[in-house]
Amino acid sequence: MLKTRPKFETFEDYLAYNDDSNKRYELFNGELIEMPPESGINVQITNRLFLIFALLLGTDQVRGQGLELEVRGEPRNRYPDLTIIREEHIKLLAKRNTIRLFMPPPLLVVEIVSPGELQRHRDYIAKRIQYQDCAIPEYWIIDPEAQSILILELKDKIYIEVGEFSADNKIISPQFPQLDLSASQLFQNSVGA
Repeated sequence: MLKTRPKFETFEDYLAYNDDSNKRYELFNGELIEMPPESGINVQITNRLFLIFALLLGTDQVRGQGLELEVRGEPRNRYPDLTIIREEHIKLLAKRNTIRLFMPPPLLVVEIVSPGELQRHRDYIAKRIQYQDCAIPEYWIIDPEAQSILILELKDKIYIEVGEFSADNKIISPQFPQLDLSASQLFQNSVGA
């Protein structure tokens, strides 16, 4: 028997859907698009960042790739590689790890660029526009190929570049000035980076 793909009229319909799998989907024009697994390099960098922020803030405010953000436009949701949430999010996310548009935005989202021109465009342009629209105060774009980290800060509803960091340059984070991290620490021993 042929299984039909569900079509969702609203984001609430999508949230109510459960296919009893651990798959992650983006909701694009009412249809589910399965997210491919991350590359090993991306997971390695995400794990390093998770540990660094967990030591700085505690584990409850640091969320990995399973956190979902509702956004405007298409797709209707995103899964950042790393997200730093607010304390009030901890209770709000107890049942479902989804930050909705009506909730306060997270403090920081991090995307690690996957190889390919389409992925670069998605992280540098499409997600930037959506995260800016959600009023997320800080957005990092980590590019393993270029071995650089672009940090954007929201000022007057528009992202401005704080800086692009590489090699032993100390990363400057407006949201987390106490962070003591250089770009090379994130890329060390990254095969292919």
